[in-house]
This record gives sequence, C-alpha cells and structure tokens, in this order.
Amino acid sequence: MIPSYDPHDSEYGLKLLEDLTTNAYEVQQKVLEEILAKNAQTDYLKSFLNGHYDKKLFKQKVPVVNYEDVKPYIERIANGEPSEIISAQTITELLTSSGTSGGQPKMMPSTAEDLERKTFFYNLLVPVMNKYVDGLDQGKGMYLLFIKPEISTPSGLVARPVLTSYYKSSNFRNRPFNRFNVYTSPDETILCSDSKQSMYCQLLCGLVQRDQVLRVGAVFASAFLRAIKFLEDHWKELCSNIRSGQVSDWITEPSCRNAVSLILEKPNPDLADLVEHEFATKSWEGIIKKLWPITKYIEVIVTGSMAQYIPTLEFYSGGLPLISTMYASSECYFGINFKPLSKPHDVAYTLLPNMAYFEFLPVERNHEEVVLCNGVSDQNCVLKEDETEKLETVDLVDVKLGHYYELVVTTFTGLYRYRVGDILMVTGFYNNAPQFRFVHRRNVVLSIDTDKTNEEDLLNAVTQAKLLLEPLGFLLIEYTSYADTSSIPGHYVLFWELKVKGNNDLEELIDPSIMEQCCSTMEESLDSVYRRCRRKDHSIGPLEIRIVKHGTFDALMDFAVSEGSSVNQYKTPRCINSEEAIKILDSRVVGRFFSKTTPFWEPFRMETK
Repeated sequence: MIPSYDPHDSEYGLKLLEDLTTNAYEVQQKVLEEILAKNAQTDYLKSFLNGHYDKKLFKQKVPVVNYEDVKPYIERIANGEPSEIISAQTITELLTSSGTSGGQPKMMPSTAEDLERKTFFYNLLVPVMNKYVDGLDQGKGMYLLFIKPEISTPSGLVARPVLTSYYKSSNFRNRPFNRFNVYTSPDETILCSDSKQSMYCQLLCGLVQRDQVLRVGAVFASAFLRAIKFLEDHWKELCSNIRSGQVSDWITEPSCRNAVSLILEKPNPDLADLVEHEFATKSWEGIIKKLWPITKYIEVIVTGSMAQYIPTLEFYSGGLPLISTMYASSECYFGINFKPLSKPHDVAYTLLPNMAYFEFLPVERNHEEVVLCNGVSDQNCVLKEDETEKLETVDLVDVKLGHYYELVVTTFTGLYRYRVGDILMVTGFYNNAPQFRFVHRRNVVLSIDTDKTNEEDLLNAVTQAKLLLEPLGFLLIEYTSYADTSSIPGHYVLFWELKVKGNNDLEELIDPSIMEQCCSTMEESLDSVYRRCRRKDHSIGPLEIRIVKHGTFDALMDFAVSEGSSVNQYKTPRCINSEEAIKILDSRVVGRFFSKTTPFWEPFRMETK
C-alpha cells in the first residue's frame, strides 16, 4: 500500500493524492484486507478471530481498545517475546509518545516498512506546498529539528520518539533535495543530543544563510517560540560568532562544531552588524521577517493545543502565513492539509486512506450538563441507556459533515481498533475523503467536583479573557493549569506568562482590577456545570490566575525534558498534576489574582419528546 513515487515529480504526486482520495473506500478496504491477511496468525488476532481474516468478523469480534488494553502485549515484546504476539512483521523499535498530553509516555510498535510509509507521507507534502507557493526550489528552509537520547528495552529494542526515529534514519538523510543543500541546518546539528548546542548551532547556521531562507519552521509552534526566546537570550553571542567567524568554545560536540564551522567559513562583520541592528531594536514585533527577509511562510503546527500560540507567532512573524502541513502521532501518520495557506483556525486535515484503516466513534458534543457519545464512555462522555457494551464505529467515507468523532486506527504495525484519543470534527470532503479539524484530546480535563473542563473549553476561556489584555499591549506567551484541592472548596489555578510589547518589566504594569476581570471572564466562558458548581453548589472556589516571571515555561520544559520528554515533541501540558512541576511554576509567581464575582448560571432544561 506504499505506491512508488519520485518526490521530485510534483505533478505525479498531486495525481497520486487525487487517486487516493477519489478511491478512498476501495483503498480502505484493501488496507484492512492486507492487515488482516498478514496478521491473522498473531496471538492477538487469533484470540478473537481463530485465524480467520474476514472483515465483517473483524468488526464483530475484535474490540475497540485503549492503550491500557494493549500495553501488556507491547511490554511483553519490550521484554523479549517475539513480534508475532501482535505483528507478523518484525517490530524493529518502539516509538514513545511525548507523555505531556494525557498521561505517562506510551510505547507504540514500529517496523521497517512503517518507516517507508512515513517517508512516503513526508514526500507528499512537497507537491502540496509547491502547488500553493512558487519558487521554493530557489532557496533554503530553516527548520529547527531536535532529537532526544534513546533508551534500550530489556529485549534490546530501541525506544524513542517517532521524530527521533525518523531523523536518525537514512530516509531522513536522503530526504528530497537534501543532497542539494537546501536546508540551513546540517544533519549533524539536528542529530546533536545536547539540545542547547543543537539549538544554538541551527540558529547560527540560519542567520549566516539568512539571504537564502525561503521558509522557516519547527514541528510545533511552541518549539518555534522557544527558539525566539533562545535568540533573545543569545543574540549577542551569535552576532559575535558571525563577526569573528568562530564558533563559541562551549559548542563541544565535534561533528556539530565542524559542520557549523564549514558554514561560518570566515569573519563576516557586515552581516554581524546587520543582524545585530535588528536584534537591538526595542520591540521584536515582526522580527522573523526582519531577520529572514525573503522567507515566505512559517511552518509549524498551530492546531489543537498549539492554537493559543497564534497571536504570539503573528506578533513575531511580520505578517508571514502560519502553515500547518500535517497531522500525525506516534501511533500512525494520518493526514495532510491540502490547503496550507488557509488561516490557522480553518486548518483541516485530509486523512490519507492508505496510511491505516480508520474508524470513528461518534461523539455528540453538548457543552452543557451532559455530553452524549455513541457507545463511548469516558470522562467527557456517558453511555446512552441502551448502549452498554459494543462500541459502534463509522467507516472513513461514512462520516457526516459537521459531526464530531473520536479517531480509531488499525495499523500495519500491530494496533487493532485502537482509540487514539483525538476528537475531530468533519469540516468537508476532498473528493471522497473527509477533512477533519482537530478539536482536542480526550480526557485532558480539569475537574474539582462534577465539572469536566476539556482542553478546547479551557482554550476558549483563556482566549476570551486575554482579549482584555491585548489592547493594553500584553501578549499571553504560555499558560497551563491545575485543579488546586489543597483547600476547601478546590479551585482552578491558571499560570500565565505574559509579555509586554517592547518591555519585559511587567510587574509594575499589571493592573489588579484587569486581572480580576480576566478571572471572571474565564469563569463566564466555562460550561454550565462549572458555573453551577461555582454559583449554586459552592463546590468550586473562585478561579485564580498566577502571573509568572519571563522564562518560567522554559524552566517547565527543561524539567519535562530532564524527566524523559522529547524537546522536539514537547507540548506544554494544559493541565498538570506533577507536584514538582507545580513547585517550579509557583516559585516564579509574581502576582496572584482571583475572580471577585460568581458566574451567571441558570438551570439547564432538556427538551422531552
């Protein structure tokens, strides 16, 4: 199911996408047939199908599962048992999730063929971008990419993040156009295990080649903004290196140092003066366009929890488009944004039907007293009275416009009817393939009493509150939250890191009355259950916002990385439970503010027929 494709042939790449999306149903049926035929004798499938591989029987007998259901099988393989437990193909490595968006890191099986499937997926991004942006072959891309150290399981299998796996593969080194030197970061700088040295060297290379950079980016918006913060802290040293033609002594990784030295070549005082002038300006508004004047766009994921970074990115971008190209996870690579120049809030991903077999659990979103899901039971959903066991799924081509679904995948690597945990909304169709907007992760919530606040609801409340600050010149750089139950009643706590345009001395500028209004606005924006608990039941105390010092969320990320998270895949958790993480945040608080009013609430009445 991996078509042969020359990524240099954009015309054929677009035709291939047309064929895949036009024949989505047929491709999906072939995918399921192939997966079942190859894996019918695995221990997992045999326990349900007795060696048969009928597609209808698969739907009837194989259950829809969570990670906890398949974890024992994956751990057995990690401990040395054969791949045939779940996969007919040899499992070559285990891919770890970031562990920041819904619990502890998970391990997902991967095979050599799966790496080829990912490479095919990446290659299809090229013709889509070429269709919408001219002249990308006339310059370079500055992409800030990072790896993390891998670990070895008792079986000897490597366990590492999916992006680390790809970056350390020959497929990445031989990616399209790499041999023509069209990326500013040498592979050696990306593969440097010291994330600080890697960041410094990649930015230095990007600055030296600034006149050739046509596009800039990172995987997630948060990583790109971390790079801007890094520039704020190190620009004088970077300029000094450019001026002298020498790399700083603390860059000690030999291959990384040598690769950067080849790009620096010789002293360049004129370039140093030029970029130093841009760095030294009072306000960094539009700094990306100023530093890389011919760049055409910023490529970062700004959907889901990354959406809250959009205003900050727009502040720094100088009007450059923000482009989210793809939707993927450790379990599987899913879909491509066929309209990359669409506004961030309009981004939709078209799932490629040959990447996996896709099913969908219908989710009825209500935002009021209850959320009903078709056979799905979790913290955000309750079962209908007549649905107690079987989870009824919908096939890819049968989803309905405007409806919400939870994504379920059956992969080529040993996951069968696996709940990814992503809630998606159907926004349209490309040929016969549906397009989805990523809404939020399942089970990422704040809860004190009967309230259940998910990631999307929290983002909406924060978005409404920060509207009070933006006219005053404040930018919300980062936020996270936790449910503080140390007192009775418990209450929501939001940590906000703010930036003042052109000024970092925000402590003296914070108006307590405005911050109290932000607290109240957030509460008014939360759902009916929360507001009832606050106003009528008094089971939730006033919402609190704690303002933290500049750089606090960098410290939070450093802590997460020290605990095993990947720099490249790190996403600031919107809800945190770690006592150590809360201590890091609390130690940097410069202001605490509470809601002074109780939010409006009236009883919700369900209509009866």
